[in-house]
Amino acid sequence: MQGDITIQRLNADDPNAETVAGWTFESWGHLHPGLTLAQAIARLKAECGQGGVPSIFVAMQGTIPVGTASLIADDMSIRPELTPWLASVFVVPEWRGQGIASSLVQQVEEEALENGIQHFYLYTPDQQALYRRLGWQDVELVEYRGEQVTVMARQLVN
Repeated sequence: MQGDITIQRLNADDPNAETVAGWTFESWGHLHPGLTLAQAIARLKAECGQGGVPSIFVAMQGTIPVGTASLIADDMSIRPELTPWLASVFVVPEWRGQGIASSLVQQVEEEALENGIQHFYLYTPDQQALYRRLGWQDVELVEYRGEQVTVMARQLVN
């Protein structure tokens, strides 16, 4: 990863919150029919916790946001019993392939461990290889909101 990338907690009043909400809305808004960008921004700001669940992190290249990842309570309505979730892992296309997503995932894992969370979940339609490399294991393949996705789990140990 580039040496000048830093990862920081995103706060609701951070000017980058709207940028990050725009990325996640563009990437996954179709999974939430009827959701508007304004609602997506409000939802994201509500998930900017001070620690534990929920938390949102942003990868910064200087003052420019280049990626994000979240730790949230609920990311899949058909699996309400599973909690919490690694969610919204996104890196700006021109910054991909530099280890930023891996660093964001590791930051979320550290946040989980620091808050007593040792087991959490994610789902992905197409990034299974990345997560398997990072120690995640397949749980099930399901159709969710019109997409075939793999639910994965990560067991963290101190």
